[in-house]
Amino acid sequence: MSPLYNIDDALAQRLVADMNHQGHAVLEGAIAPAALQALREYVDAHAARHGKQYFAYHGYQALDGSALAQLGLAAGFRATLARLHELGTGKAAAEPQVFPVLRCVQGGSGQKESNAFHYDATLITMLLPINIPTEGEQRGDLVLFPNSRRVRGNVLFNVIEKALLQNTFSRRLLLACIERGWLKPTLLRIVPGNVYFFWGYRSLHANQPCAPSVRRATALFHYGDPHAGSFTTRLILKLNQRRARRAVARATDTA
Repeated sequence: MSPLYNIDDALAQRLVADMNHQGHAVLEGAIAPAALQALREYVDAHAARHGKQYFAYHGYQALDGSALAQLGLAAGFRATLARLHELGTGKAAAEPQVFPVLRCVQGGSGQKESNAFHYDATLITMLLPINIPTEGEQRGDLVLFPNSRRVRGNVLFNVIEKALLQNTFSRRLLLACIERGWLKPTLLRIVPGNVYFFWGYRSLHANQPCAPSVRRATALFHYGDPHAGSFTTRLILKLNQRRARRAVARATDTA
């Protein structure tokens, strides 16, 4: 049985405490070597289809038949995320669904999809590394400003805040402040085989660039939308999916 399924209370409490106090939690050895190899083979096949350029798959339809889709639909995995949500917020998630995403940063187009600082739409984000560069200065490390905001009571306030921060000008300004040492985010070097949890809704985050010759493939599982059911949330999801398709199309055209 995978350690991601139906974790016990002691482990759940430790993960939530780590997310609260250090901004992220790690579950080491959560993905067996054979399962990790199968995921890498899946990424290899799809990377070839995209000319070894950036691509992202959002949701179960795009990931149909994959091990990532199976994990997202597994009752035991949903129970784990539900327990973390309940311990972290004191209440159950409004919607119990898990939303999976596969991101593959590679080639010249991959650099354009890096340093894209954002807040997630859901409270919990679980990151599963598949391919992570180990050499050079550009390894695609995870950059976190952990727990830098609270859950917004008004969905419109959330949308306005995201619009102010998640644009080209704000991201360039934020990156310049980091490079000058005026802001000091957490840099997390993620390791395949482990999985990482953080409060994605509350933590501004991005991946650093990778050299065009290497690949950074990660799966993300999102759970617990604080504004579940709102028209604005559904619109943001559709826009994110459309943006991912456009990025794939641009990468394919330039391959």
